[in-house]
Amino acid sequence: MMVTLSVIKADIGSLPGHVRAPDKLISRVEGVLEDGLSDGVLIDYYVGCCGDDIDLIMSHDHGVDSEEIHSLAWDAFQEGTELAKELGLYGAGQDLLSDAFSGNVKGLGPGSAEMEFEERESEPVLTFLCDKTSPSAFNFPLFKMFADPFSTSGLVLDPSLHEGFDFEVLDYYEGETATLSCPEEMYDLLSLLGITSKYSVESVFKKDGRHAAAVSTEKLNLMAGEYVGKDDPVAVVRCQSGFPAVGEALEAFSFPHLVPGWMRGSHNGPLMPVSEEDATPTRFDGPPRVVALGFQLNDGRLEGPRDLFGDPSFDLAREKACEAAEYMRGHGPFQPHLLSEDELEYTTVPKVLERLEDRFE
Repeated sequence: MMVTLSVIKADIGSLPGHVRAPDKLISRVEGVLEDGLSDGVLIDYYVGCCGDDIDLIMSHDHGVDSEEIHSLAWDAFQEGTELAKELGLYGAGQDLLSDAFSGNVKGLGPGSAEMEFEERESEPVLTFLCDKTSPSAFNFPLFKMFADPFSTSGLVLDPSLHEGFDFEVLDYYEGETATLSCPEEMYDLLSLLGITSKYSVESVFKKDGRHAAAVSTEKLNLMAGEYVGKDDPVAVVRCQSGFPAVGEALEAFSFPHLVPGWMRGSHNGPLMPVSEEDATPTRFDGPPRVVALGFQLNDGRLEGPRDLFGDPSFDLAREKACEAAEYMRGHGPFQPHLLSEDELEYTTVPKVLERLEDRFE
């Protein structure tokens, strides 16, 4: 059967500050999706949470960019926002940049990662949920998953992976995409993915066109024209039987690489793999977090999830992330902890610099 997996996220309020969406808020959002399930709009759903973000993981048969699915997600976030305001939560509805739904959540604030595919006899799917960072946080791990044989040994050992994958890369500022093939164009791909302020992986495909991974690439600051919050991306990755094994996909996060975001979206920090329970960024509103929830699709139903980073084998990665956080925080307001000037354009810093313009002679 053809099935669509949609992961749509938004920050609609948390406590205290930017730490965690409370259970009351998650329950209100779940109620809306439960109605969608009862009405036959959804096949199944799970509501996840990473820091101050609520992540709607939904399976259905309406295809990508379905108005019915996006409308359901919008209604869930709207109802949640009403409760967030009643509870006096911080940042109530902050990711909802419009009062009116226009057929799709894209451009309205929430992030979405979706893919439609023919469900295999056994269909393992991973969803990655981030907080306190931007979509380019997935550049490094997706390259490791789908192009680096030191991380994914199947690229060498498994004939079904040996031909490699195609990467669809988005230029944030031009709004255009380019598709590059690996291993043939690996060096060209790396020349783009390393520039995380401008380029992001949007999708990964097998050479036969089958969708392997999808990332939410919405940039809140570019939509709003000013800093309104961090993008906090999500991603969906298919695993096994022609795709990286589950363990290979997770291995890509064993090194806590530096990502943009953290406090006020203005700082670089390590991406720490954590369980859903530990996705409560507090130190300097961080460091940035990533959660991995694993499911088996069964006729579109979501069997699971398994909280995959809630595993002691990632303790060393977390320890390294804490050490990196300590090192970066030691720089205070200096680069490289502070983002580069071009990346600060849509943060809170420009308003400070404006006051100093007439001081330069």
